[in-house]
Amino acid sequence: MKTLVRAVLHVAVNALALYLASRIVPGISYTGGWPSLAVAGLVLGLVNLIVKPIVSFFSFPLIVLTLGLFYLVINGLMLELASYLVEGLKIDGCLPAILGGVLIALGNWLVGGLTRKD
Repeated sequence: MKTLVRAVLHVAVNALALYLASRIVPGISYTGGWPSLAVAGLVLGLVNLIVKPIVSFFSFPLIVLTLGLFYLVINGLMLELASYLVEGLKIDGCLPAILGGVLIALGNWLVGGLTRKD
């Protein structure tokens, strides 16, 4: 049960972070209501769950070489992939994707810290 609540919380935080990113970061725009934003949060969560570990594994040399800063690029790429899959989410360029990825990563980090297993 705790896993389900945590998953729903992550989807909600992803949706909220996407909304905030579309309002704060120039170059990220979103059209649609809250239900479609929740679907975008779910898609982003699935992309981060399935695709991100594979990309991180193959990018390990770059991650080490840049002392972890390449994770910012990976987060931006995951956001770009989600925008490709979700109608209504538009990202104009690499820098907005990276900045939006940072906002979303901060939100997920907060949720992970608050719902940490003891």
